[in-house]
Amino acid sequence: MKLTSTVSRLLDNYESDSPGTRANLARILMQGKLGGTGRLLILPVDQGFEHGPARSFAPNPDAYDPHYHFELARDAGLSAYAAPLGMLEAGAGSFAGEVPSILKVNSANSLSREKEAPSQAITGSVRDALRLGCSAIGYTMYPGSDAAYDMMSDFRDLAEEAKACGLAVVLWSYPRGGALSKEGETAVDIVAYAAHMAALAGAHIIKVKPPTAHIELDAARKAYESNHIPIATLAERVRHVVQSCFNGRRLVVFSGGEAKGLDGLLDEISQLRDGGATGSIIGRNTFQRPKKDAIAMLDRIIGIYRQAA
Repeated sequence: MKLTSTVSRLLDNYESDSPGTRANLARILMQGKLGGTGRLLILPVDQGFEHGPARSFAPNPDAYDPHYHFELARDAGLSAYAAPLGMLEAGAGSFAGEVPSILKVNSANSLSREKEAPSQAITGSVRDALRLGCSAIGYTMYPGSDAAYDMMSDFRDLAEEAKACGLAVVLWSYPRGGALSKEGETAVDIVAYAAHMAALAGAHIIKVKPPTAHIELDAARKAYESNHIPIATLAERVRHVVQSCFNGRRLVVFSGGEAKGLDGLLDEISQLRDGGATGSIIGRNTFQRPKKDAIAMLDRIIGIYRQAA
């Protein structure tokens, strides 16, 4: 596998990482229909933990089967497939080497009481990721939560171990809890802050939600207004989030969020592309559709991102 100049340039941004970690990043960046372009399209399937099986898979019953998701990521030509331990264990042997995998090492569930201190339990390990042939681990952090410092400490330990073993590290940075309003969870100032914290914590790939034009913090509002930071369009807000991740030196992907109509999703993807996003990590909007429809949709998304390659 000869790296493209684009991928080589992106890997140069990870100056302290070992050849093993850079090789695993390269595997993800060179995989699938966006391989070599510097763009990513990842399938995450941790929603069974987060929302329960019926809410996640009943719209498309084939998705109850863990093999379905490996096949979908492979057949659609995606960059990687991310899932909790049990999902990967259920298909790791059958699909070894066919698509890079990311072990989600912590998880929450909707049965727990979440208020000011939402958190997640550690449900996988670096040793599990190595055993299953994963290219990376994934971790969720809730900036703003009263439990955020503990989550940051756990992430630090897991990231250190993963990097020492040559794995890449993906950080879901989702503001939640504490004094944040519901609207504030996706406010542009908060999403940019969360993305920047993920970069500071040492993530190779950063996952955040598409930011809205709402500004949550009064102190931040002054900075945005006095420095004339453009945030009127989604593309402008995405550009600001990417800039907040070391001026684009880190890979930043955006979630697909709740299921939405195809036209709305494709319009959002176009604006993410225009804002310089590395790509998307789309779960429910993918696997809740029949496989044929999902692959057709993903082909259109890939086409949108290739226009920026």
